[in-house]
Amino acid sequence: MATGANILVKPRRHEHVDKTIRKFNKKVKKQKIFEQIRDRRYYLKPSERKRLQRKRSDARRIKESKKRSN
Repeated sequence: MATGANILVKPRRHEHVDKTIRKFNKKVKKQKIFEQIRDRRYYLKPSERKRLQRKRSDARRIKESKKRSN
């Protein structure tokens, strides 16, 4: 996880602003910036943090397996 990363998206010539915003959002999701903000907002005990990570991991694994089966 990158912390303190600056995200820079330069629009190409004649590119719509909407497309540039989508690129920015994609980069933010890839670096998991919003997840970090949400996680750091309140203190979690280490055991709770592990349980939450395991839960997210399981959900992601199930989602990917459903995607592959279709």
